[in-house]
Amino acid sequence: MRWLTDHTPQLVLIPTIAVTIAYVILFSVWTLWMSVSNSTLLPDTTYAGFGEYVRLWTSRRWTVAYQNLFLFGSLYVIGSLVVGTLLAILIDQRVKFESVWRTIFLYPLAISFIVTGTVWRWIFHPQTGVELALHDLGWISARFDWITDRDFALYVVVFTGIWHASGFAMALILAGLRSVDGDLVKAAQIDGASMPRTYRRVILPTIWPIFLAVAVVLLQFAIKTYDLVVALTQGGPGVATTVPAIVVYDLMFQRGQIAQGAAAAVMILVALALVLIPYALYTGWRARQQGDHHG
Repeated sequence: MRWLTDHTPQLVLIPTIAVTIAYVILFSVWTLWMSVSNSTLLPDTTYAGFGEYVRLWTSRRWTVAYQNLFLFGSLYVIGSLVVGTLLAILIDQRVKFESVWRTIFLYPLAISFIVTGTVWRWIFHPQTGVELALHDLGWISARFDWITDRDFALYVVVFTGIWHASGFAMALILAGLRSVDGDLVKAAQIDGASMPRTYRRVILPTIWPIFLAVAVVLLQFAIKTYDLVVALTQGGPGVATTVPAIVVYDLMFQRGQIAQGAAAAVMILVALALVLIPYALYTGWRARQQGDHHG
């Protein structure tokens, strides 16, 4: 009984670890094998080489989707961090009704991407949103058709994503701001530093690991983005807002090209690995450094 008591936490984790291994590792290996198989409408385990990867990267739709992902991910992460930091600094001033403001800014995170995309689609669409409202007010020449413009549609997705994620960034950054040693702030104020300079030179550099963690989480959201884009623009107009996840779904479930869809899914997995593995290695190294320092 003592052994059972001592190892209860490990035993409780066994089902979770087993499901994780089955879901992540086994399905990843299966997807990888499908990507080098002859699978079309149905799975076929016959090995066929890496031809699907070549065809995938010679596809204009896929290359545009990856370019869109890079632009969207960059602007989405940077924009969410900037807006989240500004909101966190404002709330950190001990404003009145702080809990209310925190709730308001965090509320978008509680809404699904599908609902978020659908609502903002109504707002941005010229037949139902701002442009229609301006016409009803008598401004007949007004135009607000960014969502149907190839040059601006992706920025509509970026804006909507930032609106959805900035509250998440704010919450974590605010927690970091509140954890900064007050003596550092007092020392900066004694030296005559203004409040903006104190934040810029003392407080924000102190919590940079939180910025890194938030950026990694947001990058995961960006790489896996699917439902937000589908609800907002359906990947259009044309391929202006198409992202890799949409290509994967289209290849596997609309066109019946399982092998090429699996190859596209593997490329998304590679992109996630390029974000998560370096971060995991860094956090492990930092934990060891802190352990050695305290030791």
